[in-house]
Amino acid sequence: MAEAKRQNPKELVKLLEVKDLVTEFSTEEGIVRAVKSVSFTIHRGETVGIVGESGSGKSVTSLSIMKLIPSPPGKIVSGSIIYYPKDGEAIDLVQADDKMMRKLRGDSISMIFQEPMTSLNPVFTCGHQVAEALMLHKKLSKSEAKAKTIEMFEKVQLPTPERMFKSYPHQISGGQKQRVMIAMAMCCDPDLLIADEPTTALDVTVQKTILELMDDLSNQLESSIIFITHDLGVIGEIADRVIVMYQGNIVEEGHVLDIFKNPKHPYTRSLLACRPPLGDRLKRLPTVKDFMDVAEDGTIIEKPLSVSEALKKVRISPKEFKARMTELAKEEPILSVKNLKTFFVTQRNFLGQAKAYTKAVNDVSFDVYPGETLGLVGESGCGKTTLGRSLLRLVEPMDGEVFYKGRDIRDMRADELRKMRKEMQLIFQDPYSSLNPRMTIGNAIREPMTVHEIYSNEVERKERVEELLLKVGMLPEHFGRYPHEFSGGQRQRICIARALAVKPEFIVCDESVSALDVSVQAQVLNLLLDLREEFNLTYIFISHDLSVVKFISDRMVVMNAGQIEEYDSSDVIYNNPQNAYTQKLIQAIPKGEVADIERRLKVG
Repeated sequence: MAEAKRQNPKELVKLLEVKDLVTEFSTEEGIVRAVKSVSFTIHRGETVGIVGESGSGKSVTSLSIMKLIPSPPGKIVSGSIIYYPKDGEAIDLVQADDKMMRKLRGDSISMIFQEPMTSLNPVFTCGHQVAEALMLHKKLSKSEAKAKTIEMFEKVQLPTPERMFKSYPHQISGGQKQRVMIAMAMCCDPDLLIADEPTTALDVTVQKTILELMDDLSNQLESSIIFITHDLGVIGEIADRVIVMYQGNIVEEGHVLDIFKNPKHPYTRSLLACRPPLGDRLKRLPTVKDFMDVAEDGTIIEKPLSVSEALKKVRISPKEFKARMTELAKEEPILSVKNLKTFFVTQRNFLGQAKAYTKAVNDVSFDVYPGETLGLVGESGCGKTTLGRSLLRLVEPMDGEVFYKGRDIRDMRADELRKMRKEMQLIFQDPYSSLNPRMTIGNAIREPMTVHEIYSNEVERKERVEELLLKVGMLPEHFGRYPHEFSGGQRQRICIARALAVKPEFIVCDESVSALDVSVQAQVLNLLLDLREEFNLTYIFISHDLSVVKFISDRMVVMNAGQIEEYDSSDVIYNNPQNAYTQKLIQAIPKGEVADIERRLKVG
């Protein structure tokens, strides 16, 4: 990674100064104060990370700087945001009119949004959208803007920039869309780049390149960066200073090394501790509740616990793990997959016969033992989700055998398959799109019981639903609420309760924590482990995040281009990866280790 921008304190030049910022939203329940009297300074040429879970106020702070708070219902109530341009007088962005903000946005202050698909206009080509900003702010001609856009596409390492210029957003991958957004944000050489969770939905390998790219570009253009994320590991890869936010307040601020070496606030300690560690094996992940309680009036009650003490409490010895693996291998496999192939037709001839295929799953074989968690890990497009769906015949395999409890699922009739699905369930990646928005969550959990005729009447089923809601950390009174009334972590808990409703033995978890904050992710992973022990469940856990897979899995399958690259105990694969692809995946994980940060800052 490029050398971080270290400056002599005497040379620090203010670029942006936020003073006593208060931003509020009007809701049906009353006024919600999202940002509560926040103050901080950004200096020229530095990268500042703002970290916190969903609802901490970090994104609202960045939108306030850009004056993009939707009004109504939101508004900046008080405070000032002073921008100091290289030439000219300081500008208070809170008082600036729309004309001034249009001039500054995209030119002096740029923003990369979390979701590139919704930020890019689907009816214009990628090139047109970047060139438009250049023609507006830099007054370039159409041909000059095109040349500069292609040059920016080369800088952000997009393959075949000329082709990318003519491509529409839906024709390129998530990582490529994010690069287009970075090119658009950086094309006018802004003084300040605000990046709001720009790598959250990306594979670790793509994330690593995006972080390096942003660091390199900001060094070349001498831009400052405000980098917003919920993951302190990512902050360790890029930031000089860190601001930690919780419930609209700044609870801690300091140099990145100080925050990682000696976090003062219990919330900061919890964010550091709840990331799945790569070196150790844990019984469960520490969560925010291990470090602090929050009173009804919002007061934080600190618990005297350090990060190292929290991890020591839940550490599993290699001997304990080895004993578990030996115990699991004593039984016959509950699932046995042999030479499984799932191909998708990409081209047909004029007679409708298949000419070309995408080999999503190509000759894959493995076993899963009762009570085991097998991790499937790999980048987007490697075939792991298709493999998970092929096991349940949600996607029809082309060839191979899938034996569940000794019976080949591929030979089952429709009625047999329906009965079998009661035992094998799937927790989908996106809980919001897998829940019916018109159905209360209680009915969504009860419906599979009705379909499979579990329990004799609806009253008994309702009692079971309320029991399940308690099991997954929700309340029985949530029964009559709708999906949109819950947070992402709560929706995922609802999906877990729905999967458990039919008393399955085998569950496929497809990227079921990838969209969650690290603090919420820790709670959901702990819940899955608790449920595995209580109900003797067997999991296949699919994820692109190797650190999450290593934490929850007993054994691991590393997939690439539809094939298995490595298949062994998760500790063996992490400690001694045999394959170059696995090594690349491990190296790309943001580890947040003090030694790595010191190396990056050229201090150590």
